[in-house]
Amino acid sequence: MEIAQDPEFCSMIDRLRDEIHDGTESDRKAFEELAATDDPEVSARVLTAPGQPLWAREIAAFRLGLVHDPRAFEALVLLLNHRDPERCVSAAYALARLGDPRTARAAAALATNELRVAYALLPVRLLTDLRAPESVPALVTVLERRLGSDDPHWRVGVACAEGLGTLGDPRALPALKAALPHPRLGPAAAQALARLAPQGPSL
Repeated sequence: MEIAQDPEFCSMIDRLRDEIHDGTESDRKAFEELAATDDPEVSARVLTAPGQPLWAREIAAFRLGLVHDPRAFEALVLLLNHRDPERCVSAAYALARLGDPRTARAAAALATNELRVAYALLPVRLLTDLRAPESVPALVTVLERRLGSDDPHWRVGVACAEGLGTLGDPRALPALKAALPHPRLGPAAAQALARLAPQGPSL
């Protein structure tokens, strides 16, 4: 599939086109040119040139990520930790396809950074998609931190439980069992444990 036909690329372009709708004519022209180019060197220059707007860096990094160009890595990791969840979604999608060996380590660092836990949902989901050695330890760590009944970031804990069920690693059993009594994490933990049951001890 060509990048221009990729559904996530099209969604990102539609979102960013709306974002710059009230920009200058020059911005809108630059946007359309960057969105249309297939030249990775053009995208790479956008990432290294000073003063580029965020939308330009996002398009450039996304395109490079989908063609497995490691020059996209740093920009995509920054976008994965952005306060705008839609930018995080696009970055996670591109990082999952980049194939850079540094990606899992970076995602684990973002997911387990308690100061940024409000933005950990997409790094957690990316770790599940990557199925890397770092994935299970990081998801277990984050899940264990979400076990307090008044924890405001329970959606991150649910994503961890779901991810651990998908990964099917018995190392997750203690954390998942500990999550069972939690009113919001319990259902996801129970489903994950059911998926792990053939590999682990019965409850």
